[in-house]
Amino acid sequence: MSLIDSMRVLGAMARISAPTLVEAARGSLDRGAIDERARWFGRRVVELLDIQLEATGAGTVPSRAVIYMSNHQSHLDIPMLYATLPSPTIRMLAKAELFRIPLWGRGLRAAEFIEVDRSNHGRAVQSIEHAARLIRDGVSVYLAPEGTRSVDGRIGKLKKGGFHLAIETGAPIVPVAIRGTIDIMARGGLVMRSGRRVSVRIGPPIDASGRDISSLVTQVADFLVKNVENDAGIAA
Repeated sequence: MSLIDSMRVLGAMARISAPTLVEAARGSLDRGAIDERARWFGRRVVELLDIQLEATGAGTVPSRAVIYMSNHQSHLDIPMLYATLPSPTIRMLAKAELFRIPLWGRGLRAAEFIEVDRSNHGRAVQSIEHAARLIRDGVSVYLAPEGTRSVDGRIGKLKKGGFHLAIETGAPIVPVAIRGTIDIMARGGLVMRSGRRVSVRIGPPIDASGRDISSLVTQVADFLVKNVENDAGIAA
């Protein structure tokens, strides 16, 4: 059944990409419509894969634009976040490989998602500038500061680009700990497993004003380790 469920998830991806591409071609693409489709996709993935989803901490998120930062366990992190994060409009920084998926990638670009190519410094800087413009326009931004999916669930070294973005824009950082998506579809996996538990724990916002990068990195990393590694009982 897992292969069938995986195909159904791909079908859901196509279902939200197609109208986005049509509206983009017509010049009638609306942020609100994108928001609704993204949240529908998150809920649909939960339903299709029979995920037992638990989310806490949404009430601490301010109504203004924020920068969400989470650990990265799986491609399934994104739909789980859209199913749980409270901000009405969220756009995500994603690796260039996701934008190479036929139709899906074109839909992502049209919907203002932010392509990150870390192999090209100039393009990486442009991505951060794109994110900053969205934040100033009231759009919350999500990124995974590890930069890549974890192999074993442990938290990797956090990259600093998102922290510079927070200091530059004044947007608070909201740390988010995700557990369980690695059990649905691990790095390198092709088939999604169903019937698994996923936990999304949203931390209190962190004011980046007047902070130095190192202290922000440490604070976010400590939150992720405590709520992912320690809670999951991952040995050091």
